[in-house]
Formats: sequence, structure tokens, C-alpha cells
Amino acid sequence: MPIDTKAQFTDVYRAHYEDVLRFVRRRAHPMNVDDIVGETFLAAWRRRRELPQNPRPWLFGAARNVMLNADRGMRRQSALVVHIQQAASAGCHGPAADATAQVDSRIDLVAAWQSLIPADQEVLALHVWEGLDARDLPRSSAAPAPPTPCA
Repeated sequence: MPIDTKAQFTDVYRAHYEDVLRFVRRRAHPMNVDDIVGETFLAAWRRRRELPQNPRPWLFGAARNVMLNADRGMRRQSALVVHIQQAASAGCHGPAADATAQVDSRIDLVAAWQSLIPADQEVLALHVWEGLDARDLPRSSAAPAPPTPCA
């Protein structure tokens, strides 16, 4: 069912929005529901010419994929925070280390992590978790593409 006009897509959206919303509400954290539904319909818009005659199952599959991607991202982010915290804790010298300094150090690390743009977080994660060095990062499809020099 190729969709050629905005009006046709609006009809599909109106016909299936509530179903997709219910599907996502049963499976995702309430805080993420609107984003997931929005990304699902964005994917449908981008692939509007390829949608099947009955797009409802396709929309459910797309919503599931959006949820899986979001879960993977959250796990990666949480794991990196834990890894950074463990690395910071390992740097402290036994029980004599000042607990306040440890907390301040962790807060600084979290603030530094959160100040990075997602692409930089991904590069740092690839280096820390996967052990990729500067030569390997551009070859990784997960790393953002390096800027191309201007001629």
C-alpha cells in the first residue's frame, strides 16, 4: 500500500495510532511511550512507499524494534556508567580514602559523561568497552564517521 500523500499517511496514522499506543504502553516504561510511538510513525513515514496493505502488524514490528533499540542504548549507557564508577573506585587507595572525595569524583564523572554528545559517548564506549584504539574507531560501523577534510 504505497502512500503518496500526507493525507493518506494521516489516515493511516489516525486508523492505527491508538493500537500502536496500547501495544507500546503494555511493553514500555510510561516515560518512554510517547517517544517510542513517535519514532514508530516516523519510521512508517520514511518507509511509507513500502508499507503493506495492512500496516498494523508492520507498525507493531517497528514499535518493537524501536523499543529494543532504546533498551540496548540504555543498557550500554548504564554499563558504561558502572564501568566508569568501578574504574574510579579502583583508583582509590583502600578504606583510608575519603568517602566525600569518592562521591565528588563519581559526580564529576557522571557530569562529564552527560556533557558529551551521544556520538562522543559512543566513541568513548567503544574505546573503554571494546578496547578499540584511534586507528580502529573509524573502521567500526558503530562509531560516528570522522569529518572529511575540505579540499
